[in-house]
Amino acid sequence: MDTGTPFYDLLIVGGGINGAGIARDAAGRGLKVLLVEREDLAQHTSSASTKLIHGGLRYLENFEFKLVRKALAERETLLNAAPHITRPLRFVMPHDDAIRSRWLVRAGLFLYDHLARRDHLPGSAVLDLSRHPTGAVLQPQWKLAFEYSDAWVDDARLVVLNCMDAAERGATILTRTACTSAQRDEDGWLVGLQDSTGEQTTVQARALINATGPWVASFLRDAGQRTRHRVRLVRGSHIVVPRLFTHDSAYLFQNPDRRIVFAIPYERDFTLIGTTETEHESEAAAVAISGDETAYLCATASRFFRQSVTPDMVRWTYSGLRPLLDDEHAALSRNTRDYLLELDGEDAPLLSVFGGKITTYRKLAEEAVGRVQTLLGHDAPTWTARAPLPGGDMPNADFAAFVSALYSRYPAMPKEFLRRLAGAYGTRCSDILGEARDTSGLGEEVLPGLFEREVNYLIEHEWARSAEDILWRRSKLGLHLAPDAAARLDAWLLRRRN
Repeated sequence: MDTGTPFYDLLIVGGGINGAGIARDAAGRGLKVLLVEREDLAQHTSSASTKLIHGGLRYLENFEFKLVRKALAERETLLNAAPHITRPLRFVMPHDDAIRSRWLVRAGLFLYDHLARRDHLPGSAVLDLSRHPTGAVLQPQWKLAFEYSDAWVDDARLVVLNCMDAAERGATILTRTACTSAQRDEDGWLVGLQDSTGEQTTVQARALINATGPWVASFLRDAGQRTRHRVRLVRGSHIVVPRLFTHDSAYLFQNPDRRIVFAIPYERDFTLIGTTETEHESEAAAVAISGDETAYLCATASRFFRQSVTPDMVRWTYSGLRPLLDDEHAALSRNTRDYLLELDGEDAPLLSVFGGKITTYRKLAEEAVGRVQTLLGHDAPTWTARAPLPGGDMPNADFAAFVSALYSRYPAMPKEFLRRLAGAYGTRCSDILGEARDTSGLGEEVLPGLFEREVNYLIEHEWARSAEDILWRRSKLGLHLAPDAAARLDAWLLRRRN
């Protein structure tokens, strides 16, 4: 071993939800961990989801009972671990007999209610849309709906919080750092890294984790490794429009093509509509919604809502590549959403992650670390199922009570501002607010509602470097600010560095 080369038990490539979850789990078990991400945390797939923690109601049609049970159990775990960035959400599904019979939907919802324990969420119900408030915004032909529970999550913040916890337990997190080479040697893996300035370093690791998502296969090819599995790249796109309804429930719309589209309350003033599922051949980092996808989502929403949804209403769009484990099903709707861990080698293990969904990331990480640590001669128990994420350590996971206490502690602060901080940082918002009595104690107001102390916190604790990191991943303030906000913030950040 070269004693001058940094040495780790575990090197994880990929700063999405799976890599972040693995880093957290491994660091908590006492392994020396390095995670590298060539761009920002959650910059691609893990910030481009539909923002749901869900069991996957439609997966029951594919008889994926094991996956649904696992996901439903994790739904409860995540609601307890991160009550600030998650919340229960009721879904209203207008019924169309031509797509699925009433008895089939009832049977599916019965299973959904009972496959796993529910501590936070009520069971399913039947709604008369002519009487229920959620029916008022729908076209009059929709008479009956089924209602059930799932949960919402801030996906990008979930990634960041896992990395924060990993770092606080001893892991090293390097963003804007590419893995340029990986070769086995007598001590495990010799890995070349290059940061955003072009500086190159070499590190050694006993085991290597390939959590690169859409790039899992190309990473293996570049490392000269063979694989028995493939991923199927699926582009999922979403649109955000001005708020279409004022209640707190979401909608699930069934389409004649057997696909589903969600309409979800989003960022107070908006409705999030998605997702599409389009086969995508390229591994290119930049993906964008197509005109056809925008038209499809608008048409689907207009089929159900009284108010027509048109492309000119769209305020923001985002797209991401979902790497599904290729199970050779012809139809995307029938392709599994489960994950597979491929382990190669025992003396110098390489574990690659194929597939997965955000809801089951913690179980994936637990399984991955368990398999690798055994090969490293390490034996530490699992721990993440009962541990809150940073900011989630509030009594009884009661977010409403926490916010109420925050209002009392800072009576001169705007309530909406405090509510936003609580929803992003949980108990860690005290690190930003400190002893300030009002917003004048938070430093310069860099942008409306964004103060210097919060920006500094994001840079120092959450690896934020750019306006995009801050306005679109650490928060969604970009939706609420003027078009020039990002340029103004980037200019401020440049002055801060200089």
